[in-house]
Amino acid sequence: MLAVDLAGDSVKAKNGAMVAYEGEMTFKKRTGGGEGLRGMVTRRLTGEQMEVMEVKGHGTCYFADRASEINLVSLHGEKLYVESSNLLCTDAALRTGTSFTGLRGSSQGNGLFTTTVEGTGQAAILSDGTAVVLRVTPQTPLQVDPGAYIAHTGGLKQHFQSGANFRALMGESGGESFQIRFEGDGLVYVQPSERNTIGGDV
Repeated sequence: MLAVDLAGDSVKAKNGAMVAYEGEMTFKKRTGGGEGLRGMVTRRLTGEQMEVMEVKGHGTCYFADRASEINLVSLHGEKLYVESSNLLCTDAALRTGTSFTGLRGSSQGNGLFTTTVEGTGQAAILSDGTAVVLRVTPQTPLQVDPGAYIAHTGGLKQHFQSGANFRALMGESGGESFQIRFEGDGLVYVQPSERNTIGGDV
């Protein structure tokens, strides 16, 4: 559970994620992921679904979603790429948008676009189990199961590739699977549980 202290300021959170609050709070549904009409039109065109609410007031507000683990990501002008289903809450000053993911998004059943969070502040992301943060450098690329991917930051390039998965190597699966290959310099957030995907037996 995430406890956010407010002193007249506000945060943007996933619609319905408030579980309790102390003090005086107001809740306002925001269209288009908090980006107004332009954001709403963009998200309808891209298929990236994200319903958020603005929470403002004085006191403490508590957020949670299906008992998921919550991970805080501090941004200092950079951009966070995160699946909309894994984004719980952001500082109001952070800007949200969409970014093209192509086959990666299709493999996860999340469409061709993903959510971006940009600016200076903190974002809270969800994971099924405690997330692991993995460093990618030009010398050490990273392969990630699409079902375990949560988010990433930094100057990373993504490549969608097929190949044998770990289960297949252990003789537990004979199907072809897919991975996301990250190259460049940045961080990738991975959860220790795989969501259902449509990109193969992963």
